Amino acid sequence: MLITGCGGKEKTVTVYTSVDRNFSELVFKDFEAKTGIKVLAGYDTEASKTTGMVNKLVEEAKNPRADVFWNGEFSQTIMLKEKDVLTPYKSKSADSIPDKYKDREGYWTAFGGRARCILVNTDLLKAEDFPSSYSDFLNEKYPADKIAMAYPLFGTTATHAAALYAFWGDKKAEDFFRKLYERGIRIVDGNGVVRDLVVDGQMIFGITDTDDALGAVEKGAKVSIIFPDQGEGQDGTLIVPNTVAMVKKRQQNDNAKVFIDYLLSEETEKYLVEIGWIQAPVRDLAVKAAGVDLGGIKTLDVTLDKVYDKLEKSISALKEIYIR
Repeated sequence: MLITGCGGKEKTVTVYTSVDRNFSELVFKDFEAKTGIKVLAGYDTEASKTTGMVNKLVEEAKNPRADVFWNGEFSQTIMLKEKDVLTPYKSKSADSIPDKYKDREGYWTAFGGRARCILVNTDLLKAEDFPSSYSDFLNEKYPADKIAMAYPLFGTTATHAAALYAFWGDKKAEDFFRKLYERGIRIVDGNGVVRDLVVDGQMIFGITDTDDALGAVEKGAKVSIIFPDQGEGQDGTLIVPNTVAMVKKRQQNDNAKVFIDYLLSEETEKYLVEIGWIQAPVRDLAVKAAGVDLGGIKTLDVTLDKVYDKLEKSISALKEIYIR
């Protein structure tokens, strides 16, 4: 664990974060400039940043050092609530954030992150033939061996699968993923591999995240980004958001509330898009990245609690299909 900054008599707030340091430091400096409050930042040195940081918070629960936890995902933040590591705080800055991104009791709040999207090779498909829905992965007009998806047992693909289990119900979701497997679409080791296969023309399209997809667009690849299921009557896609929470302490630091208010503001959410940490605001903000309109993405109408509750079950069920 590395904690940077110095205390002294100045106003401070200790923030543990799993967010990449090159992005989080920009945010901390912006916060310090606007409030005069010094951020003492806790970064984990392990490769698995989120897991290492969560373990540290659990270990320190009886004598916590952190005031705030800023996480680049949501499932382990919810786990910290279950382990009684967090304390409630409902920020006024979150009033415009949809309820499905907020804990009902105020233990955590989610904000912008990555959206699930379809990346299409524009040399191989004309615009009128682009897929528009996740269901198009089962459409016979597209060759199965030219469609890619990461294993739905890890990362955001597993989270997306859990969201579909929560939204559709177990039977429909399991039937869908079984049909994908039986159809023979290309299952690969990660979202970055999906992107690379589409960019190289080995695949006509695949499901990935906006950070990988926008990286390809920014490099001038012959690709297009499609947010699936955006039409009337369609389900929407998934945003995998950041979360922020106040750490439970005997004596709470009021500066923690100031930092959370700042992080959850519309202005900061736009700033996070500008610096490249997030690509999908949870509010309907007028923002673009690499020329792609990121505002007003229609999302699955399911709470993060329900996604978290399905995660272990969906991974277990999908192992039976995808690991033989």
